Amino acid sequence: MKALHTNIMKLLTFFSIALSALAIGGCTSTPRISLSPLNEPPSHDYLIGPGDNVNIIVWHNPEVSMSVPVRPDGKITTPLVEDLPAMGKTSTHLARDVEKALATFIQDPVVTVIVTGFIGPYTEQIRVIGEAGKPQALHYNKGMSLMDVMIAVGGITTFAAGNKASIIRNIDGKTQHIAARLNDLIKDGDISANIPVRPGDILVIPESFF
Repeated sequence: MKALHTNIMKLLTFFSIALSALAIGGCTSTPRISLSPLNEPPSHDYLIGPGDNVNIIVWHNPEVSMSVPVRPDGKITTPLVEDLPAMGKTSTHLARDVEKALATFIQDPVVTVIVTGFIGPYTEQIRVIGEAGKPQALHYNKGMSLMDVMIAVGGITTFAAGNKASIIRNIDGKTQHIAARLNDLIKDGDISANIPVRPGDILVIPESFF
């Protein structure tokens, strides 16, 4: 009996220490801020990224008009134009650069660039990691919300701690952790949890341990 009592006291001590550690861990975790779903999305122009396709149309010069992919190094090559940087530019910006490059060969070239593929640069993508149905990187669409992201990645797994998810966002050079209440949004249909997302967001969905 004395040995049994000793073992019980050891177990109680162990659980007491474990609960204290969890409490301390919860107090020292990164604080999360909350957002309103009514926040207006900022003005955003699509930026070209590796893997996109750009259709370059040079008016009255079909021989130098063509569709080309943006290489992994972020550059494109077209007839008369070699290794022209395209990554991080808008279609209008790229069109003006192509015009400058072609001006050596063509008098007053007029260029239009049409982007297809829509992958975008890595800094503009939304990354979903952790307990998502299909963790992946998504290209950002203006007005995109947390619900749109969840649909794209197939929701969360049965092991996810949905209401403990966070969006990691860089705001004015500072990293902020924004609360993402995925359980409330997906399971309870709480629209107030459908907050807007931004280019470059990282959605982290932790695993539930209980």
